[in-house]
Amino acid sequence: MSDTPSEAEPRGSASNDSGVKPGTDAREPEIPEAPKAPEGPADEAPAARTGGALSKGDSARGDSGGSGSGRARAGGTGSGGTDFEKRKAETRDVDTRDPDEDEEWDGPVVESWFADVQAKPPAPIRDATLWAALATGVLSMLLLGDGLALNLLLVAIPAALGAYYAAQAAGRRPHRWTLVWGVGGLALLSVPALRDADWPSFLAVLAAVAAGSLALHGGRTWTGVLFGPIGLYTSLVTGPLWGWSGLRERSGGARGNVGPVVRALAVAAVLLVVFGALFAGADAAFADLLGGLVPDASVSGGPWHAVLFVIGVVGALVVAHTAAAPVQWDRVEVPAGRPRGRVEWALPLIVLAALFAVFNAVQLAVLFGGYDAVLEKTGQTYAEYARQGFWQLLLVTLLTLLVIVFALRWAPRDSSGDWTLVRAVLGTLCVLALVVVASAVRRMDMYVEAYGLTRLRISVVTVELWLGLVIVLIMAAGVWGARWLPRAVLASAAAGVLAFGLVSPDALIAERNVQRYEAKGSFDLDYARGLSADAAPALDKLDEPLRSCALRSIAQDLEGADKSWYATSLGEARARDILDGRPLSPDADWNVCNRLSTELAYR
Repeated sequence: MSDTPSEAEPRGSASNDSGVKPGTDAREPEIPEAPKAPEGPADEAPAARTGGALSKGDSARGDSGGSGSGRARAGGTGSGGTDFEKRKAETRDVDTRDPDEDEEWDGPVVESWFADVQAKPPAPIRDATLWAALATGVLSMLLLGDGLALNLLLVAIPAALGAYYAAQAAGRRPHRWTLVWGVGGLALLSVPALRDADWPSFLAVLAAVAAGSLALHGGRTWTGVLFGPIGLYTSLVTGPLWGWSGLRERSGGARGNVGPVVRALAVAAVLLVVFGALFAGADAAFADLLGGLVPDASVSGGPWHAVLFVIGVVGALVVAHTAAAPVQWDRVEVPAGRPRGRVEWALPLIVLAALFAVFNAVQLAVLFGGYDAVLEKTGQTYAEYARQGFWQLLLVTLLTLLVIVFALRWAPRDSSGDWTLVRAVLGTLCVLALVVVASAVRRMDMYVEAYGLTRLRISVVTVELWLGLVIVLIMAAGVWGARWLPRAVLASAAAGVLAFGLVSPDALIAERNVQRYEAKGSFDLDYARGLSADAAPALDKLDEPLRSCALRSIAQDLEGADKSWYATSLGEARARDILDGRPLSPDADWNVCNRLSTELAYR
């Protein structure tokens, strides 16, 4: 949201507008004897450490702009004697330490990181937010009992609307990044509706929660995007209490309007149940239609339905409360690292870059000279050479990113020449790291050619490619500035998870292994049996009896799961169509399948 404090400049940037000149002596602050109207920036309190934490006065909070808190920017408080009393109270605890001795101060630094992240009290809850929470609870009760598929997206829509209404009541306007995170989170929730495999769906749901939290908080700094995904937990208690207070206000007195609506809904539900049951008993076709459309709400599952209802209502209130009063994670202050000298900083990185260059030169020599000479010299097999190299190179990529982070923290930054040195050294290291990423991906491709594709192998290759993309983003930030980098990195991660789910990794694994079987005659039947229904279209291309052996476990899972339309994924529906159109061969019994598994695994 564009007008939240979390979308404003970080607190560290507000010091330039505070009106305090460098070198101002903070040891003896002047305290007026009587309240006076502010007379411009000179009236701002000096930046000083209070209570062991660095305080930048009201100027940092005044830069939040549009937060609705009533604080004015530097040049006036706008609250008369009240703000004077606050400033007077703050100056009583002013640390008399010399500002030039800040680097040697041993006070608690962590306390200042979270000194000003508390959320404002939210505005009173709106009727639309309460109705959205109720709709979320009802849909959760009716749809989530049979599994996760399209129903998860259906439940998330009213919760998102409730958050929008709550943010609107708090005076927050949608920001373009709010729309990006919100739409991206809903798109990620479509993965369980499309894929039967649990592992990409689980990653997509986690990424959707993270994206939704960023949409609610509006984080744009590193602290904002890293702490934002955990911000929902701060509303687990305050959110339901906020909703309960709003409900109590509406249920009594002259403004009470909940009772009549609840009674009307109860009467409507009774009428639907009674007449629906009579019509279902009168016509079998209508009963079948009603059974397919209406979720199961049997008495035996009453406690579980009640739990799902509570989870839906509480979840919607938590989301709405976060939108109405987000924790201002962008105000978390991380102390800057002490700049190092050019030699102390650059020499280790130049040596590391030289090592990277030598390794990459060897990789190019092996690529153009052929692997046979290397394998003959090392005594390794083709697969051993590939497997050993990939994991080390993946670790090298991770460590390189860590080195870049610490190098930027301690980089010299006193002059333009320092920044030129930083860009040159880190840019060279990033380019060489991209060659390492390409080498790691090539190693895994070699290993897949030898042993086939698995979930672990496709996952780590995806992570390696994303790390390469992060390195490219860091290089771009060195050219165009790093203001957009935190959100770009998180957006690339969410997009990667979405793409990973949409390409259907289980289907890709099955297709690659079927192609390898057609080319070399080798096939891991035991591993194929463990794939989800997403792999059915690729496994259907195998010849009998291998096809039936590979699809048998999928068929058994589908037979035992009679799910409603809203709890059935597209992958499951396609697998059912394949098995209905071409049933399993009766010749593919247990003995035949075991023999094929042994024969094909060692070809």
